[in-house]
Amino acid sequence: MFETLKPMPADPILSLTVEARADNNPKKVDLGSGVYKTDAGNTPVLDCVREAQFRRVNEETSKVYVSPKGDEGFTTAITNLLFGADHPALKDNRVRAAQVPGGCGALRVGAEFVMRAAPDAAIYVSNPTWANHVPLLGESGMKIKEYPYYDYASHTVDFDAMMEGLKAAGKGDLVLLHGCCHNPCGADLSHDQWRSVTDLAVKNGFTPFIDIAYQGFGDGVEEDAFGIRHMAAHVPEMVIAQSCSKNFGLYRERTGTTLILGRNAAEADVALSQMLSAIRAIYSMPPAHGAELVKIILEDEALKARWIEEVAEMRERIAGVRTDLVAGIAAAGVNEDFSFIERERGMFSFLGITPQQVETLKKDYSIYMVNSSRISVCGLNPSNMDYFCDSLAKVLRQ
Repeated sequence: MFETLKPMPADPILSLTVEARADNNPKKVDLGSGVYKTDAGNTPVLDCVREAQFRRVNEETSKVYVSPKGDEGFTTAITNLLFGADHPALKDNRVRAAQVPGGCGALRVGAEFVMRAAPDAAIYVSNPTWANHVPLLGESGMKIKEYPYYDYASHTVDFDAMMEGLKAAGKGDLVLLHGCCHNPCGADLSHDQWRSVTDLAVKNGFTPFIDIAYQGFGDGVEEDAFGIRHMAAHVPEMVIAQSCSKNFGLYRERTGTTLILGRNAAEADVALSQMLSAIRAIYSMPPAHGAELVKIILEDEALKARWIEEVAEMRERIAGVRTDLVAGIAAAGVNEDFSFIERERGMFSFLGITPQQVETLKKDYSIYMVNSSRISVCGLNPSNMDYFCDSLAKVLRQ
């Protein structure tokens, strides 16, 4: 039967990383990989994670399976991190959560759960959105539709077009929203815009499906939860996909959470039972190690304080790179205005150059980025910033 299979194209981002690694040019710059990097170009193990890991290794007494729901201490800690301990949805006992394998697992489990509740459901995703959103959600059977989001000319959220597009979403539909640090464009909704989208959800009856993978990388751990907290205080139902890959640096540990907001406690219990049934049918139960580390960190006041400090350090470096990049491009003699990069949030931005210019940067200068010109700003540092800016200037002048 295998002879009937056709080869699938390689993932454009993952294959770009492989291509960059194979490049022998000592000046190569990888701006495709979506992982945090330090000024030295490393993706570190956070100090708080090292300490939690030490405790875990010394205190662990068993390797027995965890349940399909995962560790309840972990899910409680993440729920409080997202909602805040005093949120009305928590006081009304309307939130349920399951530990899952990373942000991808969180999205897929959420999608599989939705398909049990509404087999004909359609989900509206932003244009643009993270490339893997479409296969993760669509392969579950959900119908994928788009709504306008980013204005490439002004490098801002095209909010009027977004709201117009979302008027088509109604009861039985879902709308995928990026909780903060939009991937790939870095342009986030303002508080007033979150309020307007919430009002539209209440009016039209669509269900928000929020993907939050970068909490703390935008304006702060608490600040970046505004959209989730505001919506959860007003909408009857919601699905949330959460990841610990970026803000805890647990990329390879595959640690995440799928959360469901129900209309009441009884419906939330039924929803959880369906989600756990879906989990049992897919992978049975999640890996334990990463979630245990997060639980140790968030349940220990000193470790949590250190984690918040380390997240702030990462956030401030990202913001600093954005500032330096804008200044470096101007210093290289580029006339175009790239100041929008400094106003955006998180790890990603579009440069706004053509695919041909992207290809030239790769071929002539060993600078790697996705064809859309999305860059991971963390790939820039003091040792390669001038080279990148000068190379970009040369390509723009051609």
